[in-house]
Amino acid sequence: MHYVYILRSLDNDTLYFGYTSNLKSRFNEHRNGKSKYTKSTRNWEIVYYEAYKSEIDARTREKS
Repeated sequence: MHYVYILRSLDNDTLYFGYTSNLKSRFNEHRNGKSKYTKSTRNWEIVYYEAYKSEIDARTREKS
């Protein structure tokens, strides 16, 4: 499966949109400061996600 997801910073309400094939692992990377774009804050929550069978469909959705 491939996932498009939205994270919200609990510190400043910033939203982050992303794509991954392993949602649990990717979320842990965000929370542990291992993501370039989200390492300034580590207090994130997943507010939304969609699952796709096709990687192409998920990437297209992420960009829309």
